Amino acid sequence: MNKIEHIGIAVKDLEKSNTLFAALFGKKHYKIEEVASEGVKTSFFKSGPNKIELLEATKPNSPIAKFIEKKGEGIHHIAFAVDNIKEEIKRLQEEGFIVLNETPKKGADNKLVAFLHPKTTNGVLIELCQEIVD
Repeated sequence: MNKIEHIGIAVKDLEKSNTLFAALFGKKHYKIEEVASEGVKTSFFKSGPNKIELLEATKPNSPIAKFIEKKGEGIHHIAFAVDNIKEEIKRLQEEGFIVLNETPKKGADNKLVAFLHPKTTNGVLIELCQEIVD
């Protein structure tokens, strides 16, 4: 894992949260994107070299909707940049981590993503991200 790629925050209302985080960071989001396959709409902010991803559910049965129903708004995941997501998945499985999706899928911000089950990472949902190179 190279670095923290972003921190994901589950929100109920993306528009209100965009206003809040724009005031916090002193600048607007740089991208809004929907990932229909995950039932989520995302918004990205930069703070120095760091990125924050706000996530709003677009379907009542999406993972973000379920998360907010159980835990409320707040930090949903920490994403780490990796060079080779398939090799990293294999390495982590060999270390005993449970990977929620063994085949990486297309996520937001031009990334291939995979997630580690929180019960194997002290309750933290970990996302692996690899830049998609065309």
